[in-house]
Amino acid sequence: MTNLNSGEETQSRKAEHIRVCLEDDVQFRLNGTGLDRYRFTHCCLPELDWQDIDLTTRFLGKSLGAPLLISSMTGGTEEAKRINSRLAVVAEQFQIAMGVGSQRVAVEKPEVGDTFAVRSLAPNILLFANLGAVQLNYGYGVDQCRKAVDLLEADALILHLNPLQEAVQSRGDKNFRGLLDKIHELCNVLPVPVIAKEVGNGISAKMAQKLIEAGVGAVDVAGAGGTSWAKVEGERAKDVRQRRLGATFAEWGLPTADCITSIRAIAPEIPLIASGGLRNGLDVAKAIALGADLAGLAWPFLQAAAESEAAIQTLVEHLLAEISTVLFCTGNATLTELRDSDALQS
Repeated sequence: MTNLNSGEETQSRKAEHIRVCLEDDVQFRLNGTGLDRYRFTHCCLPELDWQDIDLTTRFLGKSLGAPLLISSMTGGTEEAKRINSRLAVVAEQFQIAMGVGSQRVAVEKPEVGDTFAVRSLAPNILLFANLGAVQLNYGYGVDQCRKAVDLLEADALILHLNPLQEAVQSRGDKNFRGLLDKIHELCNVLPVPVIAKEVGNGISAKMAQKLIEAGVGAVDVAGAGGTSWAKVEGERAKDVRQRRLGATFAEWGLPTADCITSIRAIAPEIPLIASGGLRNGLDVAKAIALGADLAGLAWPFLQAAAESEAAIQTLVEHLLAEISTVLFCTGNATLTELRDSDALQS
């Protein structure tokens, strides 16, 4: 069964996704990240010089200037090319990680591959390719995954897991049977690590364990609290039933904080990315303190990238200042010290 001939439809959908995310109210409103349940204990005498603060870290063997990931968003259109190019330039400037949106459209329409290919703009960053795991049941295999990785000269491949989005999406791909075995096979042969990532509804500890046993090299929890893809697909639905599904399941998912703590409890060593509703450096610091190695943000970066490269630079500078302030005001000089401290309280 193949689905490799619908490039125009996929390209149109990507353009609509950008528009809806920027123009419509598609954020979670009731089901938050869970990070608001935690607060840091203030240290009135940190015994630190601000200059001592070090935000550097490593992830999947690569050095980063800060524990930040520009989460996967877009590609396949001229607007997406402009957004990805701006993001890549700033990612290189600050040495932070970056993922691109689903490259399915580039597999179906190779001529739009340049809207994803940002390695020349960011030769040294940690860069993630991206495909939907469900496409392994729709004609995709190792060859398509290798093409996605090679197009970016990527350091890892994100396989995104999005059953709710596909269920709400008009004509979504809903055959998820047997995917775990196919992910296992892919992990065994792909020359780069595979990252399992949700798209905003969270990964439970039980599912994380299965994915780890299948061979994934990292997990991105992508929990509830940020952009609701049920809302996004409901907004662009062509029929009443799909619109109703989007509204009914608008708040569906596991809060990001719960995903981090539950996965870390059963898998203390797995490289872990926290994303889903993180909006500032305080959220990032909480995620790190809960056990994440990297924190991903999408919507704030999309908003900034739609404006200008300078707006992205300003956003990163603000995030770094906020994370540094948490370290300073908890008496921790490094991210490791923060994670090992008891500064975060529920």
